[in-house]
Amino acid sequence: MVIEQYQGVLSLLPSVPLGAPATVGTREGRSMRSFALPWIPHDDVILPSDIQGQPALGVSDAADPLVEVMSRKLQLMRRKHAQTREYMEMNALRGIVKDGAGTTLYNYFTEFGLTQISVDFVLGTAGTNVQGKVRDTLRAVEDNLLGESMVRAHALVSPEFFDKLISHPKTEDAYKFYSATGGQPLREDVRRAFPFAGILFEEYTGSATLSTGTAERFLPAGEGVAFPIGTFDTFTTYGGPANLLEAANTIGLPLYARQHLDEKGRWIDLMTEASILPVNKRPRLAIRLFTSN
Repeated sequence: MVIEQYQGVLSLLPSVPLGAPATVGTREGRSMRSFALPWIPHDDVILPSDIQGQPALGVSDAADPLVEVMSRKLQLMRRKHAQTREYMEMNALRGIVKDGAGTTLYNYFTEFGLTQISVDFVLGTAGTNVQGKVRDTLRAVEDNLLGESMVRAHALVSPEFFDKLISHPKTEDAYKFYSATGGQPLREDVRRAFPFAGILFEEYTGSATLSTGTAERFLPAGEGVAFPIGTFDTFTTYGGPANLLEAANTIGLPLYARQHLDEKGRWIDLMTEASILPVNKRPRLAIRLFTSN
């Protein structure tokens, strides 16, 4: 998969006398970036022992039919792929995409020759101007749109960051009494979202067990990421076709699944695969939020 990187130059146009030469547009700087799509296969098998003597779920006097066993296994396999995709997309949003083993596939800051923008909210200090920190974050997003558009800014933050944000002396009253969005924090659980000074802060608790057996949170403790909503093509997940002759040179689907009966009827192979790569084409639009105390 190849991405063309370009940046046009936008400047004001001067007036000139009638008949005078017109101003000439500046050439766009262009470069190409090539990324390989990772292949993510996942297989399972249905054996006679999965059916023989096994009662159906919720029924004590009926055997578990083959179609039910296959459906449950395929649903579990699909959920694993979906969780893997969310893990990859969340990391890509932060600028570094990883696979299900936690291995870095691409660091988009390095690939595009950029540095990450971070904002320290210093939420452990009572006198911190939190609104000022939010404005710094918004300006960082707006300054790096570079031809993109946005509707609003959103922030996904860890529970630790969210708790410090809503309990800070500068925001506590705003959280307690905000009602413009219908929030009733005195009687309802409104942990999920808190609009403040132009950014909607949302508590995000995604986590998963990597293929190595290690549990990992999608957002580190005490951190968050702010990004624009309503962009055209900054955040894109690309997909490739399955590793099958019949799928060659076709448009890739999010997930492929197929079954294969053993020629001697001893088992059924269930095979799934995906070739996806989430790409953040403007990684400086994803602002790292953290609090140093």
